[in-house]
Amino acid sequence: MKNVSKLILVFLMLFFGTYSTLAQTGSERLKKEQTALKEKINITKSLLQKSKKNTKTSLEEVRLIERQVEYRERLLRNINNQIRSSELKIKQKESKIAELNAEIERLKKQYSELLLYAYKNRNKYGDLMFIFSAKTVEEALKRKLYLEKLAEIQKKQLRLIKQNMQLLEDEISSLGKERENQFELADEKKEERAEIIKSKREKEKVYNEYKTRETELLANLEKQQENRARLKSEINAAIQREIAAERARAEKARKAKEARRKAEEANNPTVEKPKENKEFLVTTENKLVGKNFASNKGKLPWPVTKGSITLNYGKNHHPTLNVYTQNNGVDISTAKSANVRAVFKGEVTSVINIPGAGKVVIIKHGDYRTVYSNLQDVYVTKGSQVETKTPIGSLLPNPSGEVSVSHFEVHHVSRNSVKQLNPNLWISK
Repeated sequence: MKNVSKLILVFLMLFFGTYSTLAQTGSERLKKEQTALKEKINITKSLLQKSKKNTKTSLEEVRLIERQVEYRERLLRNINNQIRSSELKIKQKESKIAELNAEIERLKKQYSELLLYAYKNRNKYGDLMFIFSAKTVEEALKRKLYLEKLAEIQKKQLRLIKQNMQLLEDEISSLGKERENQFELADEKKEERAEIIKSKREKEKVYNEYKTRETELLANLEKQQENRARLKSEINAAIQREIAAERARAEKARKAKEARRKAEEANNPTVEKPKENKEFLVTTENKLVGKNFASNKGKLPWPVTKGSITLNYGKNHHPTLNVYTQNNGVDISTAKSANVRAVFKGEVTSVINIPGAGKVVIIKHGDYRTVYSNLQDVYVTKGSQVETKTPIGSLLPNPSGEVSVSHFEVHHVSRNSVKQLNPNLWISK
């Protein structure tokens, strides 16, 4: 029965240990997420302060406020999850404390029974009398070993009590810290709720101000859409020129190789004619670079060191007008005239100037292209080899505020077709 009790105790300790490890892992993940969200909130707050220096409300300010509210709501959900996790940990620790208290009481009881037994035997015989009263030497030795074993059991029982007492103290201390953490989270939750209400009021105020400028906004939106269409057309044309040039180089190389083969064949008729390879565009080297680029999907650095995505890829609802706009990349609001950097190593294949979109740099990564637009100055030239995070230019300042907007795109080239990809899925979160 005692062995069964010990097995149950071991099982419970292993269960609580495993549960504690899993809870700790989840808690650490939530804390990392909380830290990341706070960093994003600080970035958007800084950009908002810069944007507000302009007396006229800008579209970036509206989008930054929206992003700020979104991040704060996500942070509030994170705090709620942490509080729930903390409550589970507290219950777990209270249960473990109860188990340890019960185990300590059981060990104390056993220890007192051992002491009582030893005391009674000592009074009756005494250790030496108990040994010497044996009828044979062999029995005396057995009695001596018995007494030594009894003393050893007593010491072991005392050690177990002390160990469990220490575990109990540690758990009680840990429980106290967890309760303190819960109180801190509760206070932070109140603060975040207040900040969300404040941000939403600010958002409503800006929205109302923007509503009075609807005619101006529609005109600006139409101009922006024209600029975006021109940007798309110019980028596609540039990539198609690159494809044509690549195919021409490959065709030239193929003809030279064919001429050499025919010359060798004329001199040596036994030379076997190789099979024709029609895949000119994607060379072995390009395939390798493209594979490396693809393997970093979701891990690429941002094209700017700090910023907030204010316009996502694809269809976006205008914050104040009842219309939708199409974005071929992502727009990242960042510090005024901030540097833009390459998200992966590659070759600069195009540097173009587009009215309304500033200068544009296209970098080839095997059969992938990354596009960086809205640049004021460019630090690279066509044919330049760049490494990951190499600065390639600086952004145009936004005329309506102390911020700049980086437009970033990702494309995949397959033979003559070019497919636009969602940059949100390629850059790190």
